[in-house]
Formats: sequence, C-alpha cells, structure tokens
Amino acid sequence: MKAWASLSLRGRLFLLALLPLLASLALIAFAVRQQERELAAREQALVRVSYMDARRTELKHYVDLAVSTIKPLLGAPGGPQQALKLLSSLDYGPDGYFFVYDLQGRVLMHSRQAELVGQNLWELRDPQGRPTIQQLIHQAQAGGGYVEYLWRKPSSSQLAPKLGYVVAVPEWNWMLGTGLYMDGIEATMAELERGARQNITTTLLWVGAVAVFGVGLISAGALALNLSEHRSAEAKLRALAREVVQSQEDERARLARELHDGVSQALVATKLLIESAQQEPAGAARLQELALKQLNGTLAEVRHISHALRPALLDTLGLPAALQHLADEFDAAGGTRFEAVVEGEEVELPEAVKTALFRIAQEALNNAARHARATRVQLALRFAPGGGLALEVADDGRGFDADAAQAVADQGLGLRSMRERADALGARLSLVTSPGVGCRLAVKLSPADLARAAT
Repeated sequence: MKAWASLSLRGRLFLLALLPLLASLALIAFAVRQQERELAAREQALVRVSYMDARRTELKHYVDLAVSTIKPLLGAPGGPQQALKLLSSLDYGPDGYFFVYDLQGRVLMHSRQAELVGQNLWELRDPQGRPTIQQLIHQAQAGGGYVEYLWRKPSSSQLAPKLGYVVAVPEWNWMLGTGLYMDGIEATMAELERGARQNITTTLLWVGAVAVFGVGLISAGALALNLSEHRSAEAKLRALAREVVQSQEDERARLARELHDGVSQALVATKLLIESAQQEPAGAARLQELALKQLNGTLAEVRHISHALRPALLDTLGLPAALQHLADEFDAAGGTRFEAVVEGEEVELPEAVKTALFRIAQEALNNAARHARATRVQLALRFAPGGGLALEVADDGRGFDADAAQAVADQGLGLRSMRERADALGARLSLVTSPGVGCRLAVKLSPADLARAAT
C-alpha cells in the first residue's frame, strides 16, 4: 500500500494498463499449456490404441501364417518334428519369433532361447507372482487369443512387457504362439511426449515474446505520452509563472500608482493644510476642517486598497457577506446585472475554504465582466443540509470553448488557477459552456472536504 501511495498518477495508470495485460497473457499461457497437454494426452492415447490394434492384427496374421504352414503336416509321418523345424526357421526381426509348448508346460521349440527346450515351465511366474505359461496355455485352450505378460527380451536380455497371441494345435497337444515386445510403443510414447513438451515450450516462449513486446509497446507509449504531457505541463507552468509574476508586477504597479496618486497626494495636501493652519491662526479652524475632510478621504482610499487586497468582510462577517459585497461592486460598474444569492443555513467555514472560494468567485466574475458579454450574472452560495457546500457562477453570455482555451499554454490561466484552488481543497470544479450558450461554473465540497480543510 505504501508503494502504491508513493506512485505518481502516471505510474498508477501505467500499472493499471500493464497488470491486466500481463494477467491476460498469463491466463492465455496457462490455458494454452493445459489445452496442449490435454491434446498431447489424447494424441498419445489414440496412438497407443492404434498401435496396439495394428500389433494385435499383425500377431494374429503371423500365427495364422504359421498354422497354415504346418497344417499340411498334421497327418504326415514325422509331422511334429518337421513342423517344429519349420517353425524355428520362421522369424521377423531379432525379437520376433515363434514358440511351441505342450499343454503340460514343457518347451518344445524356442528359436531364440534354445536352452529352454525340454524344460517344464508350468510353474514359471513373473515378478508379480502371475503364472506366465499357465496363462498362455489357458488362453490357447479357450480358443486362442492375446495375453500380456513379462518375458526376457533376446536382444537386451532384460525383462520387458510382451503381447503374445497363442492358439492350440489339438492334433499334437500343442500351444503355438508368438509375441511382440511393447517397450517400442513406450519409446514412441516418450518421443511423442517430448515433442508435446517442446511444442508447449515454444508456445509459451511466443506468449512471453508477445508479453515483452506488449510491455515494451505500452512503455514506449507511456514514455511518449509522458514526454508530451511533460512538455505541455512545463509550457503551461512557465506561462502560469509568467502570468503570476506579471500579475504581481501589475498589482505592485497599481498599488504604487494608487498610493502615489491617491494616498500620497492626499497626505501631502493634508500636511500642507495643517502647516498652513499653524502659520495662520486666524484661519486655523477652516484649514483644520479642510484637513480633516482630506484625511477622511485618504482613509476611505486606504480602506478601498485594503479591500482590494483582501476584503475585511471575509474575516468579520464571513464568506456570504463578502460575496454579496463583491457582486455589488461588479454591479455598480454598470452594463451587466450582477447579483448574489445565498441558500441554506450558513455554517462557519475554514479559513482556507473562505479564501479559495472568494478568489474563485472573484476570478469568475472578473472573467464574466471582461469576456462574457452577458446581460445577467448570478453568483450563488448554497449550504447543503448534510453539511456540504456549493459555489455556482452562471451567466447568459456568449460562452467559449474551454478545451481549446486550456490547450494553449498562454490561455485559460484564470481557469487553471481556479482549478488549482479547487484541487487544493479536494473540491470538484465543473464547467459547462460552449460558444453561444453561456457559461456555468460550479465548485462543490463534501462534508469530508470541509473537515479536511479545517485540519
């Protein structure tokens, strides 16, 4: 929270634009990863099924071929010996061979493991305790079929899963079969899984590249916008600074002229009258009366200058009275009708609020008098029942384009000054205007804004 609070507005906007993009890309990457994994799993399952179906068909064809090969020898003298010799010569690769057992489990022919011939393997069991030869013989006696079991692979001398297909040769009390080792399908599946992982990695790298590109694009756009806004803000700040300095110099010059031409001259005249009264005792009473009159005029001039700098009514009678006096001053100038309205039950306002709202009203009335060409200007101060406050200035003048005025650095300084005063209070300043439809400016403060201003 502290880190977030320390960020500038542009930094927060940048993060608010960046975080949803990164979150979206992360979700996309997660979804793609899950989909590709599911697709790879389905592909492997389909490949496994297709492979096993093809292998089963292949094994059946091999056994059918072997049976058809020895079939002519079934009734011939010496047929079993010739059949065993013929079957031992049939193979299809280093690990593809036929085997023959009698139905009691004795090995009659094994072309890859000749040392087993003559042994009875009826009790042979695999590492899980399953009877291997018994399963094969039972399947053969049941009409033939497929059996999965473990057997030593000739090419590696290691136990490997094997799919066998066996049939019975009842004429000779035989079980004839062949099989295929299934570690090949596992290697194929592993290769498919490696390919799927590589595809997932490539996809995630593309998503990461898109994320980097998007972050770079947003950063570049934010930098360009920041530089543009920075230049514009600097230009407006320089113009505002020049305007403030010029306003201060103009105000000093006006005060100097008023003091020199008004107060100073009046004091000199009063001084001369007092000196004349001292030198001419006979006419001292008349001269003192003239001096007193001149002094009263000087005091009125000093009060006028003081009021222009900061009206005493603001400190003594409050904001409503000061605004009423301000409207009366503009109305006395003639040409445009100025009036002030106070609504609601008046409450005591913080000093900062009174000063800011008075200056905003002063600037708004001054702009209306100089630029609006209005026939009527209304200044309204409204106290809300819940403790809020609103200041509104409305005229029926010609209006203006506020956006265009603020876009130019050396224009709209009065409006920017009013906005800055409102922002300092945490208030909301709204301006509704356009060429030909008049202008309505409103400053609204909530009870919380007033409470903050009081602290």
